[in-house]
Amino acid sequence: MTPTSPARRAATALATTALVTAVTVTSAPVAAAAPHTPPAVGAAPAGLKAVDYDAWLREVRSVIDQARPYVEKRTEHAHSEKQALVLDIDNSSLETHFHWTYPTPAIKPVLELTRYAHARGAAVFFVTARPGILVPPTDYNLRQVGYPVSGLYVRRLPDLFQDVGAYKTAKRAEIEAKGYKIIANIGNNTTDLAGGHAERTFKLPDYGGILS
Repeated sequence: MTPTSPARRAATALATTALVTAVTVTSAPVAAAAPHTPPAVGAAPAGLKAVDYDAWLREVRSVIDQARPYVEKRTEHAHSEKQALVLDIDNSSLETHFHWTYPTPAIKPVLELTRYAHARGAAVFFVTARPGILVPPTDYNLRQVGYPVSGLYVRRLPDLFQDVGAYKTAKRAEIEAKGYKIIANIGNNTTDLAGGHAERTFKLPDYGGILS
């Protein structure tokens, strides 16, 4: 099984904390909400390597700018064909590395592209290596920051013993088996994109695995 990176472990820990907090709050007396203080952009949990936020965002924008004309053309006929986009989550859809907060903010260029495609009739699926226990906080996070969510695939117990790339390939095959044509697959790691079952792949920067 592919080792989990520090960034992905941090994301898992954050989402787990959010899930526990949500359950606790549900059963506790209602109290006045504390003022929200936005985190400093670029601040990452201790132990994670620093990546220049602005440079990263420019590179992401460059990739999405390449994807946009293709998606625009391909979704001209989205209503006559079951089309779909498939996305990884951590540092591909959400700015996990740069915000130790929940909900984690969306990556704006990626959000804009998915909302555009969805408005033209394409479904939007998320395939993540996060474990099944994190479905509620992950689904909430994605929707809260504005993503259309047609489906969310997480690793169930049997998937934890499978290579991440093989697991993600299998989930894309499942989406195709439902009649969808995956016109674009977006991720920042080769395990997000390898294995076929997508017309086009778009790789976002991961800086040698730092943002995996």
